[in-house]
Amino acid sequence: MDSHPVSAGLDIDRVRRDFPALGLEVHGHPLVYLDNAATTQKPEAVIEAISHYYRFDNANVHRGAHALSDRATTAFEQSREAVAAFLNSPHSRQIIWVRGVTEGVNLVAHSWGRSNLEEGDRVLLPYLEHHSDIVPWQMVCAATGATVEPIPILDSGDIDLDALDGMLDERVKLVALNHVSNAIGTVNPVRDIIRRAHAVGAKVLVDGAQAVAHWPVDVQALDCDFYTFSGHKLFGPTGIGVLWGREELLDAMPPFLGGGEMIERVSFEGTTFNSLPFKFEAGTPNIAGVIGLGAAVRYVNGLDRAGAAVHEASLLEYTLELAADIPGLTRVGAPLESVGIFSFLLEGCHPSDLGMLLDQQGIAVRTGHHCTQPLMDRYGVPGTARASYTIYNTRDDVDALFEGCLLYT
Repeated sequence: MDSHPVSAGLDIDRVRRDFPALGLEVHGHPLVYLDNAATTQKPEAVIEAISHYYRFDNANVHRGAHALSDRATTAFEQSREAVAAFLNSPHSRQIIWVRGVTEGVNLVAHSWGRSNLEEGDRVLLPYLEHHSDIVPWQMVCAATGATVEPIPILDSGDIDLDALDGMLDERVKLVALNHVSNAIGTVNPVRDIIRRAHAVGAKVLVDGAQAVAHWPVDVQALDCDFYTFSGHKLFGPTGIGVLWGREELLDAMPPFLGGGEMIERVSFEGTTFNSLPFKFEAGTPNIAGVIGLGAAVRYVNGLDRAGAAVHEASLLEYTLELAADIPGLTRVGAPLESVGIFSFLLEGCHPSDLGMLLDQQGIAVRTGHHCTQPLMDRYGVPGTARASYTIYNTRDDVDALFEGCLLYT
């Protein structure tokens, strides 16, 4: 069987060679890495960019009066420009460095939310949401008197748009949702939902953690108010991410953290704050992480992204074909549109046990509630096993997954 039937512009064998971890052995078996929704492996280009910074340019950014600081600052701000272009942001000052989606959502919740929410206001979130999208709004709503309300989903795992329409009114100040469900792969119709939310004056925050590695994202075309993603799910380093926001909203929001870099002038009589993006970037940043994320964006931009999307869709289609022949295997969620995420249960085998058993065969999957306990409650299950695909996975990986499952049926 040909394991790599993809667009001529996407050479899977070459792509796989770019990722050194894919050559590892685990418990005496070649690594089959199917945990990409949790974190992706890193290409040599990203590893080298981080190494180069620490070897040759290690210095703090923006204020140093020496060559190393100049080089570090140039690379740091070039990454900001690269991410701005990657999202089609009107300007790079709308790119705020954060540790990841969790911090991005917290920044919006505690800065915009505490400034704009009051008693009687409503925040809407689908049952699909990651805990990072839910908990910050619960915290801020508890402090402001606003309420968090769940948007129902259909059994398929798609948002119930009719129910959403019935919930939208002038008291809804924000709709927050993921672009793609990390647990079951649902691709949400975010542009349509944004249009509906804006019609009642609500702002929209989109969690793009599971989207940016799969297709180009254009924040202007989406017309969202905030968009956030984590670098480590885009072949970049951990501990670095991006919050994009409309400039007029970011300008009006107070700083989230106080300290160095985010100030214009400090005295004991008072402090004035820096301009965008720096007023949200207190303290020494994750310089190596930013540089690594810039390298990841450039790496992704060098791929045939249309071919990658075709390849990943073919892997999910192949997965569904094989899954139909596995006794006792049940897919959890069957959304109308999905990325390469397959969440499932195997009769007679707890998901955690299945994960450990597959690991003994060198197969890495994720098990548990995937930080989506409300979604698991909606389906009446404690958790699932989850295989998630990206550009370097092949049909051989899918074969290995189901051969491993067959050992335990």
